[in-house]
Amino acid sequence: MTTRTTTTPTTPTLPAIDALAAKAGGTWTHVRDAAEASVHERARLATITAPFTSDDASFVAFGSLARGEFTAGSDLDWTLLVDGRAAREHREAVRKLSQALTEASVRKPGPSGVFGNLAFSHPILHQIGGQDDSNRNTTQRILLLLESEALGDVAAHGRLVELILDRYISEDKGLVHNRRGAPLVTRVLLNDISRYWRTLTIDFLQKQGERDDGWALRNIKLRLSRKLIFMSGLIACFSLELHGEREAFLADDKVDPSRIVPFLRKQLRKAPLESLAEVCLRPDVRPETSRALFDTYDAFLGTLGDPERRDALKRCQQEDLGKSDVFRDMSRLARRFQEEGVKRLFFGDDPILRDLTVDYGVF
Repeated sequence: MTTRTTTTPTTPTLPAIDALAAKAGGTWTHVRDAAEASVHERARLATITAPFTSDDASFVAFGSLARGEFTAGSDLDWTLLVDGRAAREHREAVRKLSQALTEASVRKPGPSGVFGNLAFSHPILHQIGGQDDSNRNTTQRILLLLESEALGDVAAHGRLVELILDRYISEDKGLVHNRRGAPLVTRVLLNDISRYWRTLTIDFLQKQGERDDGWALRNIKLRLSRKLIFMSGLIACFSLELHGEREAFLADDKVDPSRIVPFLRKQLRKAPLESLAEVCLRPDVRPETSRALFDTYDAFLGTLGDPERRDALKRCQQEDLGKSDVFRDMSRLARRFQEEGVKRLFFGDDPILRDLTVDYGVF
């Protein structure tokens, strides 16, 4: 009899965000509301999807639900992740899953084709780089690390994430053969995360030409939630220096990948906003920088949770941008997020984070 490894949804714990709110004088009620809504929705979906999961197939959620930012207008990006022998039953399971989610009034994924279907572990793990590493494959792999939550039986998801991390770390010769005293930065992983972010930004241009609907909403998401994913990826790649003790990753004075992988796995399990809050709690990061990041993101989540404003943003066409109050408001938020938040955090306040960003994130 196979032992099922399952998750039990709980009340959200956001210790870093709570501590930052106390330090910076923020409230961020929309952040808290979205985190609680995410917990409830995960619990509901875990019941619906449990019959379709097993030791070799995990139901994996992405997007706002996985980030802990679920609102009333959120759709569900998902895949049935198979880590095992392919079987005809998997295709039927996806069909029944889609039907069950539709009957439960779950909003369908977008039309990109990346979500709402099967994904297999072999290409995600073994096709890193090269001609066979398609945009879809890269997206699935990076989002599994930065923005995924398995519901029901989580074994397949957990195995694949650890194998992906192990490959990134063990094959990173600059890290494994790190000279004494050099910063510990997961450069191969960082390069792939950066590639994914650049792909997102250039693919936006293609969607702009192919789809008339939702341009304004996609634009704001790219400048806020998509950018947050990239930021959390950078933070994870810098986390050995920012949050770790160097000696903890060494064995006989050499970098030990087996010690780095579980540390990174723990870091990546945190919600992107929680990971960002941890960095904002560093002594050199000013409260003003933290407020610029979290005040704007809180207002962004508030708009996504407001049916009228979200619908207005979704219906706004490119030719109507100058007439749209909601797009103008959201653009103002996105500019403040970038200019007063992101730039000050990564290039201003904290000298250690600034050096890591310049030396590894840029060059």
